[in-house]
Amino acid sequence: MEMTLQEKKTMNATRHLSTSVVAAVALLLLALVVFPQISRAAEDAEQGRQLFEKRCTGCHSLERNKEGPNLRGVFGRPAGTAPGFNYSAALRSAHFVWDEQKLEKWLTDTQSLVEDNNMDFHVPKAEERAEIIRFLKSISSPPKSASNVSNR
Repeated sequence: MEMTLQEKKTMNATRHLSTSVVAAVALLLLALVVFPQISRAAEDAEQGRQLFEKRCTGCHSLERNKEGPNLRGVFGRPAGTAPGFNYSAALRSAHFVWDEQKLEKWLTDTQSLVEDNNMDFHVPKAEERAEIIRFLKSISSPPKSASNVSNR
């Protein structure tokens, strides 16, 4: 028994519709997985910003040096090199670049990372340190050059 032309067209349209429905469902499932992660990242950045403002802005700014150096771009920056800030000799002679591990250690106990530095402060809660570090990373661009680490 042969199919009529109309039956063939209907069958092809049904296949095409089925493929489109499967693709739409797949995109919907992908969106359900991806968008909450994007939303969570935005929430994390906001929480980190709030913690930064609460814990750090007494001495630091993102735009200018205060009692402490400007922290915009600190992530990926060689220690003791924020332009225009008068660092302790200990930080000027520290030869490392700020990353997650260094910032975690610094915010836990500054003296354990660089003895004789001038910062007497810590963030006692690990979750808060992690949020602040994520925030600082989110507002930092990659360093243009790490060559000035060896030039100090």
